[in-house]
Amino acid sequence: MSDLFPAAPVARIPLADGSGQFPVRRVYCVGRNFADHAREMGAAAPASATERGQPVFFMKPADAITIGGSVPYPPATHELHHEVELVVALGKDAPTGVLAREAASALVFGFAVGLDLTRRDLQAAAKAQGLPWDTGKSFDHCAPVGAMRRKQELPALDTLQISLHINGQIRQHGHLADLIWDVADILVELSRLYALKAGDLIFMGTPAGVAALQPGDHWQAAISDSNGQVWLQSHGRICR
Repeated sequence: MSDLFPAAPVARIPLADGSGQFPVRRVYCVGRNFADHAREMGAAAPASATERGQPVFFMKPADAITIGGSVPYPPATHELHHEVELVVALGKDAPTGVLAREAASALVFGFAVGLDLTRRDLQAAAKAQGLPWDTGKSFDHCAPVGAMRRKQELPALDTLQISLHINGQIRQHGHLADLIWDVADILVELSRLYALKAGDLIFMGTPAGVAALQPGDHWQAAISDSNGQVWLQSHGRICR
């Protein structure tokens, strides 16, 4: 039986070395994964690892992935906020059942840096009414990312820092060592809820400093080491 209309293309993220493209299956996101951001959003931050509770998850549509460039200011909002994040890419399917922590690393293909764009006013209104906040987090072009690198090309994640500049001015900065739940933790917790597959992305959460974007703003997101070497980057512009 033939399709009734052409299938939409799968979102793909280029590799930084130009050797291929990563096809996207699903996009999982982690909320409140830096204590300083949790506090700036009015949520309690854990005082120690034993008080972490459970991570907060939400999803974005796979076709919301965009590779930098021009990103249109979305409709129905007056508060488009930036959240710079480490993006984890899975290159293998997880085994059935809850993933063992020591098996998590084998699923990871590589990493990128991206933005979790948020319609903050819509999210806040939904939260105030105790409703889901999908409209605040899931919309067209809400997940711009940069080129991806294989995991073996990067230093240890806990030695790296993440930053976001808007119009040349620093807005966000944090250390990946300060993630409340690290990559292995998150993959284990996701495996309790979903069948993880090759092509899945995980946006790992943002440090403090989230703020509004305006049409015409330029962003430069980066993950770098203590010597200033940039390992992952994404840049683009908010347009009308």
